[in-house]
Amino acid sequence: MIAIGDRVPDATLTEFLDAEREGCSLGPNAFAVSDLVRGRKILVFGLPGAFTPTCSAKHVPGYVAQAEALRAAGVDEVWCVSVNDAFVMGAWGREQQVGGKVRMMGDGSAHWTRALGLDQDLDARGMGVRSKRYAMLIDDGVVKVLQVEAPGEFRVSSAEAMLEALRG
Repeated sequence: MIAIGDRVPDATLTEFLDAEREGCSLGPNAFAVSDLVRGRKILVFGLPGAFTPTCSAKHVPGYVAQAEALRAAGVDEVWCVSVNDAFVMGAWGREQQVGGKVRMMGDGSAHWTRALGLDQDLDARGMGVRSKRYAMLIDDGVVKVLQVEAPGEFRVSSAEAMLEALRG
């Protein structure tokens, strides 16, 4: 599993964009993690799946609510990463009203999640390979804070817990 002080592995994540912008088209766009983290502080929170109860009721809403406080603490961007495709992540972002506060990044084949060592097998629950619930701060490609939840927990990966870690 990735650890504090490690450089994050490169992979491609996808994001559904609702509007065209320079270099990006409407719909799914692929981004290399190495390009996005270079010279920036990125807070990434990973979770088991879009539209799942804890993820929808607590995890994403907490980061949307705390987005400004996280930026004030030095975070350039907040990403939600899940083993879902860009279409699902885009729809979930619209439903969660992330409004540019959180980038909804799909890791549809779990390549990045597996490379991080943060995958889990939820096949018995009909969900296949998914992400563990976690949060990490990446500074110029290097992990500075990593908080991984115990199974069934939601404490250390919340927006509030990460704000404490950033201020502490």
